[in-house]
This record gives sequence, structure tokens and C-alpha cells, in this order.
Amino acid sequence: MPGSWQPLLGRPGLAELLGHPLAGAALTEMGRLPPSVAVHSLRTFLLADACARTRGTAYDRVGLLAAAAFHDAGLVGRAPLGRGGFPGRSAELLDLFLAGHAVGAERRGALTRAVREHMRPFPARDAGPEARLLHFGAWLDVTGRGERLVPGDRRRLSELAPTPWFAVSFCARVAACGLRRVLPASAIARR
Repeated sequence: MPGSWQPLLGRPGLAELLGHPLAGAALTEMGRLPPSVAVHSLRTFLLADACARTRGTAYDRVGLLAAAAFHDAGLVGRAPLGRGGFPGRSAELLDLFLAGHAVGAERRGALTRAVREHMRPFPARDAGPEARLLHFGAWLDVTGRGERLVPGDRRRLSELAPTPWFAVSFCARVAACGLRRVLPASAIARR
């Protein structure tokens, strides 16, 4: 594992999953991402896990790690984004990964929905726990929104695995994709 990941891998949420085959495969896939995006994905998972632990939310922990590993994968590479922008492309990549690891259709559906919808301003009312947690972790890591639910965790994780200027570079990548191709089911995308 890359050195920048080491401080995060020792955190309880991740350390408990390191022996699981699907978690190991997800971490291997995450290693193909640019370092700052991979660290963001790990922090996203850890923040989501901290929120779930604080609230006593039951969820698919290994599945959420896989979703976090792929949630921004559509921003990387030169493949055409197509309908749904980078979240849609990220969900497609996750679905292929999960199908390759014999994950059932219902579980794949919940996890790919979480990835497909993580850029919405707020989770859908009928979103499952994985979708709500992925949304929470990703937005908290990039914008700080929701910090009161897990006070101090974002700062601690950023100190353990810093990615200077990540929020700015991330916003630039999203802007380069074009908002009309990022926000799922937006009025702009239907035009």
C-alpha cells in the first residue's frame, strides 16, 4: 500500500476490514487512482464509518469501502463519461468490479446507487444507509459539511494523510467535467 495511506489503514474502520478479500481487492483498485483521490476515498470511508458508529447505523461496511474506492473513479482516465457524468461512469466501474467478485444484484444495486447519487446536494429520501453514508463522507471530506456529527474527525484524518489543495483541485476536475454531466437527473442534463 502507498505510504500516504499507512496512517489511515491503522484506523479502526479500515484496520478491521484489511483481511477481507473484497476489501483487499477494492484497495488494490484504489491504488490505480491518483494519490490525492485515493486518500480522499479512504477518508470518505472513514468519515462515513465514524458517522455510522456514532449513530448506531447498520450498513454494508465492506461494500461501502468498495463504493468509496470507486466513487470518484469516473474522474480519472479518458473514457467518455456518457449519460450520468463522472458519477455514472464511477457507478459503472463499481458494478463491473462487484460483478467480477460475484456480488449479488441487490447488493450491487444499493452500492452503485450510492456512487451514482453521491454528487446530489442531499441524499434522496429513499436512499439506503450506504448511499447516505457515502454522501456524508464525501461531502464532509471536501466541503466540511456535516462536521458537527463527527467533531474533529475530518481534521484528524486530514492531518494523518494530508492532501493540500485537494478541495480546489477536486472542484476544478468536477468543473472540467461540466456540471450538466455531473449532477444526476438535473434539469440541465435533460435539455
